Amino acid sequence: MERQALYFTGPRQVEVHREPLPSPADGQVLVKTTMSAISPGTELLVYRGQAPADLARDATIAALAGDFSFPLRYGYAAVGQVVELGPAVAPTWKGRLVFAFQPHASHFLATPDELLGVPAGVSPEDAVFFPNLETAVTLLLDGQPLLGEQVAIFGQGIVGLLLTALISRWPLTSLVTLDLYPRRRLLSEDLGAHVSLDPSAPEAMARLAAALQGSGPCPGADLCYEISGNPAALDQAIAATGFSGRVIIGSWYGVKRADLNLGGRFHRSRMRLISSQVSSMNPEISGRWDKTRRYHATWEMLAQVQPARFITHRFPMAQAAQAYELLDRHPEDVVQVILTY
Repeated sequence: MERQALYFTGPRQVEVHREPLPSPADGQVLVKTTMSAISPGTELLVYRGQAPADLARDATIAALAGDFSFPLRYGYAAVGQVVELGPAVAPTWKGRLVFAFQPHASHFLATPDELLGVPAGVSPEDAVFFPNLETAVTLLLDGQPLLGEQVAIFGQGIVGLLLTALISRWPLTSLVTLDLYPRRRLLSEDLGAHVSLDPSAPEAMARLAAALQGSGPCPGADLCYEISGNPAALDQAIAATGFSGRVIIGSWYGVKRADLNLGGRFHRSRMRLISSQVSSMNPEISGRWDKTRRYHATWEMLAQVQPARFITHRFPMAQAAQAYELLDRHPEDVVQVILTY
């Protein structure tokens, strides 16, 4: 049997290879992929050659073993159907709709413990957003928003929009989002942001400061999220955060460096800069939260948010190079791209 598999072969070079695929071994199943989602953050760093080549891809996911040196297979949002069982696999797995943290490919082999069954009532189009919504849930757990707080979110790509959809359910004094592209700002306001600003506009920081005054005595954001992928936005987030506030940094900058102004107000601000990444749990809550509990919360939120509405483009696997070129050159037109099989 053969499959189609996507390879990053160099900066801005994507190829689809045909390669043999053995039958499932003991304890394995064969999954036929229905669709997979392209991560417009992490995958664009890989596509552009901006991921550190010697960094491990993800030590917690077997399918992502290895580093970021070319050529490599990457991707972590696949939805498909179990079509064949290896020996010693329960027959109940046959035909199940599943999600997997797998690179882009038409078929893949996995053990059942590497698969998540898609719950009844969740469509494949919603399920393919599982890793991005899990990231948004992690950002919430790390930021721990409180009643009446003033929150700013830098970046309204797909993770930013999903975070906005979740955090807008809190009784906040103000929720301000920022993004370069009008399409995303409109979506953000539809999801519950009180206002969404263009961070490149000359008056953006003044408008942000005014929106974060709220009704309390402490100006500035209580909680800022930086998830734009732009290192310059981190300096803006620090400037927007009030005394003893929290800045949650969910962006991965790869080899890009952040130039921060830490010589002024920051020195006396007692604010906290907190890194957030979905591959681990916040140690402060690990006594009651683990990945299984976070998975359950993510499925519940997927059913409520129904993020399939954010799919703007679908490309067949054979046109994957065009999909990445679109994301790279015209991000203003794109929210979420998926590959179909």
